[in-house]
Amino acid sequence: MLQMKLCGDLVLRSVCTPIDKITPEILDTLDEMVRMMHAQNGVGLAAPQVGLLQRFLVMMDPDTNTVFKMLNPVITRRSADTCVMEEGCLSVLGADNLPVYSNVVRPKCVDVEWTDETGKKMRAQMSGMPARIVQHETDHLDGKLFIDYLSPIKREMLMRKVRRRKS
Repeated sequence: MLQMKLCGDLVLRSVCTPIDKITPEILDTLDEMVRMMHAQNGVGLAAPQVGLLQRFLVMMDPDTNTVFKMLNPVITRRSADTCVMEEGCLSVLGADNLPVYSNVVRPKCVDVEWTDETGKKMRAQMSGMPARIVQHETDHLDGKLFIDYLSPIKREMLMRKVRRRKS
């Protein structure tokens, strides 16, 4: 049974190691992560969020409900055009046990390559919400959180909400 790791847990600040072999355990974990993501009304979940320091994630395109299971995802290109969107995270919760949100600037479009759960090499150009989600989730694999993109003042305001949860 996987357990969600929350802001302050050092696993969320660690760089993950690549997957060199697709095992039944990884496939089971991916399936459980999809269930967790849906149960918490999320659109993405990365391995460190469930305490695993391995480079894989699950995400859903909210427009099509397509679920992606990505092993060793790499963003190979980021557009120069950026956009501001509100982001939250299942690992960054406020006093009400719901994600806290803030506006984050990210590239509008990305090219991403990954291996799917069958071992097939995949490539996609993503824009809009899918681009936002894959950037957010791959950041987790490198020990980054969306709050790292905020100004110091905005980050402190958001973290006050997170600390109220812990009190």
